[in-house]
Amino acid sequence: MDRRDFLKIVGISTVAGTATLYGCKPKTQTENSNGELGPIPTDKMTYRSFPSLGDDKISILGYGCMRWPTIPNPKGEGEMIDQEAVNELVDYAIAHGVNYFDTAPVYVQGWSEKSTGIALKRHPRESIYIATKLSNFSNPTRENSMAMYLRSFEELQVDYIDYYLLHSLGGGGMENFRHRYIDNGMLEFLLEERKAGRIRKLGFSFHGSQDVFDELLALHDEYHWDFVQIQLNYVDWDGSNAKGLYESLERYNIPCIIMEPLLGGRLSKVPDHIVGRLKQRSPESSVASWAFRFAGTPELILTVLSGMAYKEHLQDNIRTYSPLEPLNDEEKEFLYETGRLLREYPTIPCNDCKYCMPCPYGIDIPAILLHYNKCVNEGNIPEDQQDENYRKARRAFLVGYDRSVPKLRQANHCIGCNMCSKHCPQRINIPRQLQRIDHFVEELKQNAL
Repeated sequence: MDRRDFLKIVGISTVAGTATLYGCKPKTQTENSNGELGPIPTDKMTYRSFPSLGDDKISILGYGCMRWPTIPNPKGEGEMIDQEAVNELVDYAIAHGVNYFDTAPVYVQGWSEKSTGIALKRHPRESIYIATKLSNFSNPTRENSMAMYLRSFEELQVDYIDYYLLHSLGGGGMENFRHRYIDNGMLEFLLEERKAGRIRKLGFSFHGSQDVFDELLALHDEYHWDFVQIQLNYVDWDGSNAKGLYESLERYNIPCIIMEPLLGGRLSKVPDHIVGRLKQRSPESSVASWAFRFAGTPELILTVLSGMAYKEHLQDNIRTYSPLEPLNDEEKEFLYETGRLLREYPTIPCNDCKYCMPCPYGIDIPAILLHYNKCVNEGNIPEDQQDENYRKARRAFLVGYDRSVPKLRQANHCIGCNMCSKHCPQRINIPRQLQRIDHFVEELKQNAL
């Protein structure tokens, strides 16, 4: 595909996001602003700055570019990035105060950097902050890693990168960190690039255990991490030790960037009883706004990333952060309890990041897990055949499954190779979950009434 064709749409080699289009009949609520509360503010965005970051003034709402909107490929081969829609979203975000954009070479099947670069090139370079990553997960030789680093400049059409990250440390422990960045000399090279100004700020994103995190932070005197990116939300605060990670950053006074404030959208698509709990507390607030207020409240937070594929999501988040009203202690306790209630719910912690893809056997792993979670939240997990709603729930699950996931890409094709699990930031045992879902589907098929 040449550059002219790419200006309209960007091709992707695999189907993406089908689980959000089809499935069980929706019963839960996904709350987003639709303009009923008045105009979206254009001049009230909250910004954060830190002495260690110089003059940088970053919008508390950051744009995560991992989930750009897609449209069907006219050639019938999966989905394609809708460049026109991306341009419109970026323009709207910038017009309403958003100035931080986070991408990576591996996002959206490798097309995110180019699409993001096209959209941002239409705006003054000095008015925006661009973040990308060295995503050298496989075969991280110096040659391959260097090629990825240089390609990011070409794709983004820039001569410097504001915030550069070592991508997804933690998995595989310190040995993996040394393999990807020390043994090949890449971290030493990146430190020199920071001195030269081609990288303005250098940090890392993290998915792993507390002990590995603390080992990495202990290298601060040697490498001077300008910032660190962690997963933080009111479910993970106690459930996955986001609190411990944040408190470690406090000890080093390192600014923090937040990813997954909504757990891949799960905290905007909560069960009905959680919706009721949040609405009773604040009827005018969206479900998602609670999660964003929580993520933005701690003082060390520089920006909170959100992958906003739809304008209404962008509008709701702009309203939440224009300006941010930090949570008080009572509201924090309310959300801690809400998080405990959600952790008791039997959903699979998939954030639809697609790091597990592509599956060598063609299985659409995220679509399968998302369909299951959707039906759990909606109460469409049929269990007791004596239940009067069993027949309806059974049909809803099976019909939604076939609509969400083509038969050749369903869980029954998993052979348990486990190529996927080692890439999962949430450390899900994916083959085990696929086998469990497949057994459940077979039981439903056999239990026709």
